[in-house]
Amino acid sequence: MNSKLILAALAGLSVAACSNMGREMAGRDGAPGNPPSTATQRAFDAATGSPRTSPDGTGNNPTGTAAERAFDRAAGTNTSGAYPSQSDGTRANPPGTAASRAYDRATGSNTSGAYPANSGGVRQR
Repeated sequence: MNSKLILAALAGLSVAACSNMGREMAGRDGAPGNPPSTATQRAFDAATGSPRTSPDGTGNNPTGTAAERAFDRAAGTNTSGAYPSQSDGTRANPPGTAASRAYDRATGSNTSGAYPANSGGVRQR
């Protein structure tokens, strides 16, 4: 890789970052006035000759941030929107939390929403 090209991209990035300070959010990623990805990613793409990064949730740019997706993988959630199979209420993740489901099983309640047959304090086994 050409180190001068990367340094030039990083220098341009700092100027671009300063010029964007104080601007209001222009809407979702890739919307008019808000180009796809971050300024850092666009500078990296330009410096390395990589294909342009797509708007959030399309093409080569999955939904959410890398941090949100890492959290989702670790916690089994769908905070980022990138893991719909991990959404609450699916086969892989029944409604409520493990604690609320355990409470429901112990008390015969339906606090979690996972045990609609539980009513009137009838404990399900």
